[in-house]
Amino acid sequence: MIAAAPHSPQHNRLLAAMPAADFERLAAHLELVPLALGKVLYEPGEQLAHAYFPTTAIASLHYVMESGASTEIVGVGNEGFVGVALIMGGQTTSSAAMVQAAGYAYRLERRLLKQEFERSSYLQRLLLRYTQALITQMAQNAVCYRHHSVEQQLCRWLLLTVDRAPSRELVMTQELIASMLGVRRESITEAAGNLQQAGCISYRRGHITVLDRTQLALRTCECYGVVRTEMQRLLTDVP
Repeated sequence: MIAAAPHSPQHNRLLAAMPAADFERLAAHLELVPLALGKVLYEPGEQLAHAYFPTTAIASLHYVMESGASTEIVGVGNEGFVGVALIMGGQTTSSAAMVQAAGYAYRLERRLLKQEFERSSYLQRLLLRYTQALITQMAQNAVCYRHHSVEQQLCRWLLLTVDRAPSRELVMTQELIASMLGVRRESITEAAGNLQQAGCISYRRGHITVLDRTQLALRTCECYGVVRTEMQRLLTDVP
């Protein structure tokens, strides 16, 4: 494998897992782009022009209701890519994609992704396995929203976000988290207050720092473990 360097494509797990010959065909076409907090990568019904492979940025795929309310369907960080519709035969999706944590990603034009996907059997298996892991996360999120407390949901969301982030400090407002989870801001304020009092996190003016990841994991529901285990299973030792 090619050695990682600052802002290297190898900081994305999917790109890092590609055999050298396959990676070299893509390398010249990968464009490093900064992604600012709140940047919209695509809107519902909009034709996707690029796939994004995050390295330090985190994107949120979410569904926006007619009322303007929204809920996160799934998050994407350095373990995956944004633009699954491009390899599944569709060009658009009913969801939107927005940057929830600023950072960097490598952008690839859709034609080149589809071309390489059809050429490389390994890349096909890798990206389809990631798609299966993404579907697992979507399904588990739906179960979590229905059956678990706001505090458990917040713990799950924080753990998954920290797993993808380069540090344990997140630039995140309570309003944004409430929008992601589809709950009232007051519910997030109460849950975050409980976690801060327990020493799991600290919160100050839009910055959340995870202080005790172990305790946070003990307070979450089983959904976090299911998603993490399935992601590791599907993206390890791809045949």
